[in-house]
Amino acid sequence: MGAALLEHNKAAIDAMNVFPVPDGDTGTNMSMTMQRAVAEIRACESDTAEAVAAAASLGALKGARGNSGVILSQIFRGISQSIKGKGDIITAEMLAEAMRSGTEAAYKAVMRPKEGTMLTVARFMADAGQKAASARGAEVFDVLDAMIEGGDAALKKTPEMLPVLKEAGVLDSGGTGLLTIFRGFVLAANGEEPEDLDLSAFAVTEASSAEDYSSNDDIISATNVEDIKFGYCSEMFIIHLHDDVTETDIDRFRDKLCRLGDSVVVVHDSGIIKVHAHSNAPGKVIQFALQLGEIDKLKVDNMREQNRQLHEKKLRERKEQAVIAVSAGEGLEADFKELGVSFIISGGQTMNPSIDVIAQAVKKVNANTVFILPNNSNIILAAQQAASVSDCRVIVLPTKTVMQGISAMTGFNPDSSVEENEANMTECFGNVISGSVTYAVRDTSFEGNTIHANDIIGLVDNKIVEVGSDVAVCTRSLIERMISMKEDCGFVSVYWGEGASEESAQMLFDDLSAAYPDIEFMVRPGGQPLYYYFVSAE
Repeated sequence: MGAALLEHNKAAIDAMNVFPVPDGDTGTNMSMTMQRAVAEIRACESDTAEAVAAAASLGALKGARGNSGVILSQIFRGISQSIKGKGDIITAEMLAEAMRSGTEAAYKAVMRPKEGTMLTVARFMADAGQKAASARGAEVFDVLDAMIEGGDAALKKTPEMLPVLKEAGVLDSGGTGLLTIFRGFVLAANGEEPEDLDLSAFAVTEASSAEDYSSNDDIISATNVEDIKFGYCSEMFIIHLHDDVTETDIDRFRDKLCRLGDSVVVVHDSGIIKVHAHSNAPGKVIQFALQLGEIDKLKVDNMREQNRQLHEKKLRERKEQAVIAVSAGEGLEADFKELGVSFIISGGQTMNPSIDVIAQAVKKVNANTVFILPNNSNIILAAQQAASVSDCRVIVLPTKTVMQGISAMTGFNPDSSVEENEANMTECFGNVISGSVTYAVRDTSFEGNTIHANDIIGLVDNKIVEVGSDVAVCTRSLIERMISMKEDCGFVSVYWGEGASEESAQMLFDDLSAAYPDIEFMVRPGGQPLYYYFVSAE
């Protein structure tokens, strides 16, 4: 129910973002994280509180997107650890302590926690829950209600704690998303069903203002031979079934295979049974199958030997160093690859890749040391979490823009040492000024700028500095500002994306080249969505 309520409200939560840029944002990230948690719960074979919490934790971790998704996954992780081994019934005290554990785990996951954010809301919820649980005769319902009340109180205070929220006239979007999820939990505890609920009655509206893909591989799955519990994969068809075979016999056959191993699939249709099972006794699988009929197309694979061969091949082909970059747009991706990036994760402004996606990319590049260029401040934390579950050395360079990522790659040399590359790449992206030109998706106010929906806005290092109505004028003004900010500026790169054209970019190049003859300008197609231009000054 929490996931359903969040999905229903994700667009409204996205609109609460402080920056009025058209990025896939908090509501979307949290909703996608919750959907993965729900999928993991549905695949769980047990319905105990411990098993469900563990599944939610794992699913949220694999699907976590953006900082809000990572923080949410850590809250679930702490909750799961807290109730582990404590029985099937959750008491008021256990729920309160679980929320406390979840909040502590979330705070630990953030390098420099800020108050006035989703973390603050979680902490107030935990405090309120523990206070309610200490009351005589308290029940789980009392604790949940107290958490919502405490979270609401914290959410209303977030603009006072974080000035940018107050100026934009919004509450913290991550905190709003967290409360939305827990409101769904309350509805579920009250016996509500998603299909019977009028979700419009629980919509996040203007009242919430300051004034009032994945891979099927498990990122923590076993990769060593000794970790493979069942070593043989048996596949076959059972044909020409004996005349006296019944559905009950087939069900018993399936139960026998489940006791032998796992990954059991037994499908009966039109007098043929398709069998798949992992076990350590393939002979018994065959023996049980023969009791039902004849065997056809039998295949038994030694998965331990397959694993050894794959591992040896991986070691033979392993590179010393590789770079992963997050980017969107054919032109930008082509330039990243030309500069030496081994793997591009599609995403960034419009889609924050999950921890699972980043971790799988680290595996695919197969290197002893992997550099990750997040190229977005909202992806850095997910990259760091992916690094923590990877089996090789991973260095996350905290690039906050695509242009910083491009600049970082100019300092990468596959023949240099890891230490030299880290130092050179860090120096390169630290010396660049990044700019971008996009449009506002709503009316807002930010650091003295009054902004209306569809206004053209220019940003320098993710800070709004230009507001206008004409893309060309705003872009020219932005670049001139960047040149003035960069002492001895000698090189300006411009990538044009959707909404701009080669002709408009060429006109910009001609005008700037004439006005600044001592500066070298490069204009290239980026293909990035939502942003007319990406700019760097060096």
